[in-house]
Amino acid sequence: MQCVQIRLSPVVLRPPLTRIPRRVLVITMRDKGKNRRPIQRGRYLTTEAIQAVQALKWAVTAEARTTDGGASSCSSSSTVKRVIDLKVRRLVKLDLVSVLNELLSQNEGLLALQVFEEIRKEHWYKPQFSVYVNMISVLASNGLYEKVEVLCSYLKSEDLEADIEGFNSVLVALMDFGITKTAMECFRLMKLVACEPDESTFKILINGLESKGELNVSEFVREEAVSRFGPSLDF
Repeated sequence: MQCVQIRLSPVVLRPPLTRIPRRVLVITMRDKGKNRRPIQRGRYLTTEAIQAVQALKWAVTAEARTTDGGASSCSSSSTVKRVIDLKVRRLVKLDLVSVLNELLSQNEGLLALQVFEEIRKEHWYKPQFSVYVNMISVLASNGLYEKVEVLCSYLKSEDLEADIEGFNSVLVALMDFGITKTAMECFRLMKLVACEPDESTFKILINGLESKGELNVSEFVREEAVSRFGPSLDF
């Protein structure tokens, strides 16, 4: 009986094939305007509103390049007015309000004031103290106190309700920036529209006036407060 020899070749185990991950190259583009705040599109601003904001800011920049005027003159230039005619006045109510809020959030007080003036012309416009407070803060924080006076002068022609909290919020905003003269004008306007000042009103005025060293005016307001609420009022 013959023996048959079978040779077995060694089995070489190879590692399983693995997928080599692809390298992803991410390119980040940086805007030259490092401090420029982004405009978010979506539930806040429509395409038309975004275009209006961008066109207004572009108009100011373009005018500044061709003139030696400051920001105030550029923001009231013919280029800006043309953008308002073509882009802003055609917007619907919600877009107009969105443009105003976006400009305020970007600290564009002068442009916001012009948009606000357009809003006041609309048949649906109703004055809101919160809008005045926001605009006072933005304008005053940029040192545009004359524009604050212009803005507050609009209150005199508004159909205002006797909203004591609304008036007090305006007084606080004015006193925070030491705009005492305009604050006293708003105080007189309160009484003209039958909005009786409360204790908070007098505290806001007296503390604000005294912090600015206007003791004579403060004493006058204090006397009125005592006549209304008695000498026990704590300032």
